[in-house]
Amino acid sequence: MRITLESDYALRILTAMAMHEDVTDAKTLSAETSVTQRFTLKILHKLVTGGLVNSYKGVRGGYRLKFPPSDITLKQVIELIDGPIVIARCLSDSEECSLKCDKTSCEYHHIFDTISADVAKKLEKITIYDVINKSYTL
Repeated sequence: MRITLESDYALRILTAMAMHEDVTDAKTLSAETSVTQRFTLKILHKLVTGGLVNSYKGVRGGYRLKFPPSDITLKQVIELIDGPIVIARCLSDSEECSLKCDKTSCEYHHIFDTISADVAKKLEKITIYDVINKSYTL
């Protein structure tokens, strides 16, 4: 499993937003995260559509977290951007097993499924607030 650059940037953008009490524009978020403004806007669109961020139009428009940082988990963000957390393609419903076997009878399927669930549980326990305050445990 590899967390994409887009998920990494989404987490950084949400962290930057959490540091602002008011609405923040995309240009500011782009500068603070070193993510291009075009990519920042693309990610913000996904975060708004996914229900984690509110957008505001107008001269003083911009973006703001829809929920407190303590309510936004790393798992939520990664799954919003990248989809379900799985360490092997065979765990995805859309992928077929390369061995052409029943997924439920494959030992590796069970192993990878358990590991994926463990990773997802850890990411579910860490919030944006935890990252900002360095209060997470691994």
